[in-house]
Amino acid sequence: MARTPSRRTARPTAAEPARDYRHAQDAAARPEAGAAPRFRRRLPPTVLRYDSSLSPALNWDTSPARDTAAWLLQAIGDAAPLPGQAFPQPRELRGADGTVLMRVAGLQDALAALKRMQAPFLDWAGKAERAAVTVPALPLFVHERLSTAAIVHTLSGHRRQAAQDELPGLFADPQMPLSQQVDAYSHRNRWVNRMILGDSLQVMTSLARYDGLGGQVQCIYMDPPYGVKFGSNFQPFVRKRDVKHNDDADMTREPEMVQAYRDTWSLGLHSYLSYMRDRLEAAKELLTPSGSVFVQISDDNLHHVRELMDEVFGKGNFCSVISFLKTSGASNNLLSSVSDYLLWYTRDITKVKYHQLYLDKVTDDDGAAQYTWAEHSDGTRKNYNDRRRLQAAPTGSRTFRQDNLTSQRPAKDGDVLTYEFGGKVFRPGNRTFMTDKSGLDRLASANRLIAIGNTLAYIRYLDDFPVIAMSNSWFDTRLSGFSEDRTYVVQTTPRVIQRCILMTTDPGDLVLDPTCGSGTTAYVAEQWGRRWITVDTSRVPLALARQRILTATYPWHRLRDDAAGPAGGFVYSRKRNRRGEEVGGIVPHVTLKSIANGEPPAEEILVDRPDTVEGVTRVSGPFVVEAVLPTPHPLDDAPGAPTEAGAPPDAPADHVTRMIEVLRRSPTLLLPGGAKVTLKSIRRPGRTLNLSAEATVEHDPAGGSVPLAEAVDAAHASSTGGLPFQARPVAILFGPADGSVTARAVLDAAKEANIKNYAHLYVIGFGFTAEAQAELDGGEDVLGLPSSRVTVTLDVMMGDLLRTQRSSQIFAITGTPDAEAVRLPEPAEDGTPRWQVRLRGLDTFDPVTMQPSHLAGDDVPMWMLDTGWNGMAFKADQVFFPRTAAWDNLRRALGATHDDSLWAHLRGNLSAPFAADPGGAVAVKVLDDRGNELLRILKLGAAA
Repeated sequence: MARTPSRRTARPTAAEPARDYRHAQDAAARPEAGAAPRFRRRLPPTVLRYDSSLSPALNWDTSPARDTAAWLLQAIGDAAPLPGQAFPQPRELRGADGTVLMRVAGLQDALAALKRMQAPFLDWAGKAERAAVTVPALPLFVHERLSTAAIVHTLSGHRRQAAQDELPGLFADPQMPLSQQVDAYSHRNRWVNRMILGDSLQVMTSLARYDGLGGQVQCIYMDPPYGVKFGSNFQPFVRKRDVKHNDDADMTREPEMVQAYRDTWSLGLHSYLSYMRDRLEAAKELLTPSGSVFVQISDDNLHHVRELMDEVFGKGNFCSVISFLKTSGASNNLLSSVSDYLLWYTRDITKVKYHQLYLDKVTDDDGAAQYTWAEHSDGTRKNYNDRRRLQAAPTGSRTFRQDNLTSQRPAKDGDVLTYEFGGKVFRPGNRTFMTDKSGLDRLASANRLIAIGNTLAYIRYLDDFPVIAMSNSWFDTRLSGFSEDRTYVVQTTPRVIQRCILMTTDPGDLVLDPTCGSGTTAYVAEQWGRRWITVDTSRVPLALARQRILTATYPWHRLRDDAAGPAGGFVYSRKRNRRGEEVGGIVPHVTLKSIANGEPPAEEILVDRPDTVEGVTRVSGPFVVEAVLPTPHPLDDAPGAPTEAGAPPDAPADHVTRMIEVLRRSPTLLLPGGAKVTLKSIRRPGRTLNLSAEATVEHDPAGGSVPLAEAVDAAHASSTGGLPFQARPVAILFGPADGSVTARAVLDAAKEANIKNYAHLYVIGFGFTAEAQAELDGGEDVLGLPSSRVTVTLDVMMGDLLRTQRSSQIFAITGTPDAEAVRLPEPAEDGTPRWQVRLRGLDTFDPVTMQPSHLAGDDVPMWMLDTGWNGMAFKADQVFFPRTAAWDNLRRALGATHDDSLWAHLRGNLSAPFAADPGGAVAVKVLDDRGNELLRILKLGAAA
């Protein structure tokens, strides 16, 4: 944190209504979603091996570590006589499959590894049974590009035609041709922040393998499930912040509940430790040598997670346990629990990056407990004896304390043993004064000495150093309903994460949060000019985080170098307010030594107080939403829609077996309004080519468990050969484990389902191509039988130890946007036709009642518009939050440059006008209450 800037940022002018930070670093280019069918680069899976350390009993004959120990002893013997006791090239111990189990550079590495094997370690069910976990290495595809600046640009274009060629720069869109996207990871582009949907273990593995980010992340903040109260930590809908904790029976009576953090595990704590260990191993690979990892945890499993982190990171790399207040607390018995904890470890304790944080020193805090004296404006001094009485000191008094003036060491020749002050001679006893005769004279001249009885003391004013170093106990972090609003049920106050980031990173450093939640880590990292990646396996928190980042405003911290961006650092300067108090980012540190030696005082930089430029509205920089799943493609009515390559209609047999088991344990498919469909007798069909399973159906209206009504049977009788609906089974198709359901898979499954006279086709997948969505939305008219698209949460792929309950709310039937593009009579200034898109609503088909449910367009949580859809990635140049105040902060900040009427477009279901040529296409994306992303492509016709 250098003090003197090399080149200061120019003060923005009034013509710049909103600005964002851009990072100068580069990154591996990722393919966009539209390139997924042609992307061929696939890497083998990563194997995370458990430490094969000996058990505390040292059972050499049965321990799997015996061969490893023998190999290490041989390496020690071979390295001992070598120069420097190091091998010319590191030696590797490989497993039977060729994977590297251990690597040592010489004697010291081998000796340290052998010592680790003799140390006690944490063991749990499942650890000994599996020596390693295999994680597929999957590429990440860019699905969305978002930019607040681009949306503001669109608002400006509502008054004057916006230049479309400016938008790629606002989105940080490199506009790579398809030929480069097929080989995307071989190219480099400018950094853009990232929000990723997927299991954190798979995503971190992809970041290391595909993106080459191993050893590049400076700070990792993890707020995982705490491993307690396995039915808690639920986030229901995107717009609902309820926190509920019930047992399984109660949960089944809440059909609308969606679990955003699925902390339920088949072996309880044992599964939790396996979950944590695997992700900590992946996180360790991403950290820089100077990097830090923070794990937020409660006191229930603090001891277990610390033992686990000792094993993964090494006990010697432990930094601290930080306790912070989370709530006022309440308890039915014993002591209330009011704190959570942060376990702080580093990759290498000898290289850790650390910036000391400070708190303001005030007279009523513990840090100022001994400051009980006051120097009045007339020069008189009085000891008020305690801090409360000190408040009665006259206005203008200067607070101080008496401090020791003698050294702890014994006196030696040449030391000052007597000193006369105020007509009295003072002696330091059998010790010596801290400075020499000339230093004592300077202290006396500066009026820094005071006689108290027979003792000569040094006067230390409170404002000599107006701050106090922060400790590992944080008492000012309580998040209450009066301090700030929660956007997520398990949200951590930003102050906690801010301190972790400021302590261990510099501007421009990379911060990773594999547990996104409400996006607080990304929000704070953006605020302080850090690059960020945030990950979640659930769509609900990502929907909340997307809104939070997109609509945020920040102060503009002055940059030292525009060209370097935040990585060049911030500007810090010393400032005082009218009362003479230090309020800047540089504070003096006056000490006895500096006064005695006649030196200027030292200065400390407060990293949380950079200079800010007033009058500038800073918004979040561009970011992308990515996923391990391939992509929706354009609908069939979009121009230039690529011909879809054939894809296997089914996933591997082991995936189908697992999904059948998951569906048996959680057979409820959710519908809007609380209704649900329950599948029974789920089984593999006999002699099938394209179907995954079959089942029978029971319908449960909102409000209770009611069997299928006779009226429903009658409604289906004409189309089911006269048989009651429940008498005929329904067909099920599972999409692939690591991809989207394709249109060809849907058509093949529907063809077989028709031949075999199934009553309905349910297609269950993690994602759907746009062509597949169009086929399913066409229903009986297109496929020959009723059909439903069912979205499944990604966390069912998190491992075999994940427990799937009947109340887990894994499956949800999703709808399709109902939208239209209308040509306006007045063209743009250059003659290009102008259009508006109206979102009429979101329709979801009930597969039992055969009736659609309709959600009005002005009542969806969020919808977005890409007015230049190219089939590759969705660029949200207009983003709408109907019936919410999400844009209010930005609207107030930009009130002088944009009329309130313009913001009304971003609160409703009608877009701002835009210019586009006929025959082109626009994309409409709607997020439903469960965070599902529903895409529709509209072709722009020629007629007005």
